[in-house]
Order: sequence, then structure tokens, then C-alpha cells
Amino acid sequence: MRFKIKSILKKTAYVLFGSVLIVVLIAALFMNLSPQFGGSMSEAERQDLEKLAHFESGHFLNEEVIDMSIDFQSMVRILKEMVTSSPNTAPAKNVDVRPFAVEQIGKDLHGKARVTWLGHSSFLIEMDDQVMLIDPIFGDYAAPHSLLGQKRFNEEMPFDVTDLETLDAIVISHDHYDHLDYETIIKVKDKVKRVIAPLGVGRHFREWGFDESTIKELDWWEETQLGQLKISFTPSRHSSGRGISDQNTTLWGSWCFLGENQKLYFSGDGGYGKHFQQIGEKYGPFDFAMIECGQYDEKWAGVHMIPEESVQAGIDVGASVIMPIHWGAFRLANHTWTSPVERFVNEAKKLEAEICTPEIGEAVIIKSENYPQSSWWENYN
Repeated sequence: MRFKIKSILKKTAYVLFGSVLIVVLIAALFMNLSPQFGGSMSEAERQDLEKLAHFESGHFLNEEVIDMSIDFQSMVRILKEMVTSSPNTAPAKNVDVRPFAVEQIGKDLHGKARVTWLGHSSFLIEMDDQVMLIDPIFGDYAAPHSLLGQKRFNEEMPFDVTDLETLDAIVISHDHYDHLDYETIIKVKDKVKRVIAPLGVGRHFREWGFDESTIKELDWWEETQLGQLKISFTPSRHSSGRGISDQNTTLWGSWCFLGENQKLYFSGDGGYGKHFQQIGEKYGPFDFAMIECGQYDEKWAGVHMIPEESVQAGIDVGASVIMPIHWGAFRLANHTWTSPVERFVNEAKKLEAEICTPEIGEAVIIKSENYPQSSWWENYN
């Protein structure tokens, strides 16, 4: 009897070990063969980046130190929270979007900029005769595979990205999956004239077949021209990476779009810090600021703001109107899906800040007399 028990335990151990080994092998093959992960840093690129003050031992650094140390218990708690069903972390039904007619791009602007929110932190921006997609993700999952994420809240998008005839630029804030979506990029590859991205992010586009001449990589505080539109890359407090071995090997940041008659600010992702005031002093005031306010948690407060900080960040950069972004499309944290915008709106009222809360797909004309301010999310609880 004892021999049989030992034999069963031994066989069980073999099965478990074999199963784990198979999972590890599949994961390794996926990470090495899937194009989703993009390119890797070459030794020549690393040596060139080592000359920068904010690049050390193969990794980019934040100007203000952040504490992202997570012990084993915290990691277990995070995983448990993400796989368990918490109340109201997603809408009660599919979120409807405003259809956007791509044939109207560039028309009826009369010298003004038009900003169209595509959910989360994705935008179509028309400004100074330039058409840009900012951090576009038209896919259903903000992850390299559907098994690694939860489906987006809206089944439809305001338009089919393949319907775009041409794009003057794709602008990327950093290479996390909810800001740089491989499937979307491939769909518009032959329509894009330029890629404007942080240092290191260009390697992904090269891996995906983009011509070197179309890629422009910038360091913090560097500028480039897109037609008559000046674009400046500015700091944020965040991180980067698309796999286990490439964490912080590409830069992250925010963008200033400095037009002839209007100025826009796009925060990308990041924690609150002194950089907002520095950006405002150098490039502000701004007519319109798109500021991240969702996917926050006390465990990663250094790299994602809480909504109250988001409102203050908009004030710091000198924005006349502030729009909350990085919410409304995906569940990437354990707060309710509407708490980012609700807290943002409440704080804005306290600080008497003018805000804009458009529906997904609703076009916003900058410097218009009336900005969208409906509480549309209340229809989905």
C-alpha cells in the first residue's frame, strides 16, 4: 500500500513538473517569436544612450525617484485583485460611442484644432493642417494576448482605422501595450508619413517594417517640426517595457503640440511631480490639456496620478481646459470604472478648473464657446 502511494505521488509530481515545463516553454516561445514584443536594444544603441544623464546600466531613469518596490505579499494581493470580480470595475453594458466620419478630417476647422477622443489615451488630432493619431489602440485588449487582459468596454470604435486615407504622424508617449498597440500600428503602416516617439521606441517600429527615414525619436525637452506645427517631448514620471527583459529600456514622456494659434498638452502616463510646473513655465499656457487620471493604485502611486493630482497637474501646466483621460475603455486597476472621472470632476469643481468630458468619438473644437461636459458614464452603471 505504501509503495502504491509513493508511486502515485511520484507520477503526480512528474505530471505537475511536465505541465509547468510546457507552460514555461510556450511562454518562452511566445515572447521570442511573437511580433507583439517589438525590437530589442542593440549594443551600439546602448552605448550611445549611456551618454545621457538619465540612462544608467541599460535603463532610463526618472528625474524624481519613484519607489516601485513590491514584496511577495503585495504581488499576491495585486494578482488576486486583478483576477477576482470586484464590483463596478466595468460598465453594466456595452459603452456606445459617437461615430466619426473620416471623410470630414481636415474640413470645417477654420484654423482651429479638433481633438477626438478614441477612449483610454487614444486621440485623433487635427491641427495646423496635420492629422495625427496619439497612442492609438483600436484592439480589444491592452495586452500582448487576450488571455493576459480584459476586453475593452466598447465593442465598436468611432471609425475603422483602416478607413483613414493618410496620417501625417503617429505620436507615441511610451511603449506599454495600452499606448502602443501592434495590431493597430500594422493596420496603418502604409498610411503613416512619420512616427514621432521617445528614445528607444523607434526600435519597435523598425522591427515592424517601418522605414528608418520615417522614424523620429526624441529625448526630453527636444523638439521637432511637423509641417508648421512644433512638437516638443517633455518629461513624465513613469516606466516602460513590453516584456520581462526590456523594462525601462525605452523612454517615456508627455507631448506639447505648439501650433500657430493653439497649444495642446498630452500627459501620457505618470505620477505627479515638479515637471508639470516646469512644462508650464517653458511652453504654457495651454488652451487644452489631456491629463491621465485612471488606472491608479496606492501601490504604484509614483507612476500613476490619482484624479485629484490630475486636476492639479492641468493647473500646473497652465491649461485653460483640462480633459481626464486614461479611463473609460479598459480595466487596468481595481478601482470602479467611473471613479477616475467622478473624482476628477469633483476636484475640478473645488479648484474652479474648467474641464471637458466628451463621449468616446465626440469631436472637440479647441477654443470653442462650449466644451462637452455631460456625465455620459452614468448611463452605464
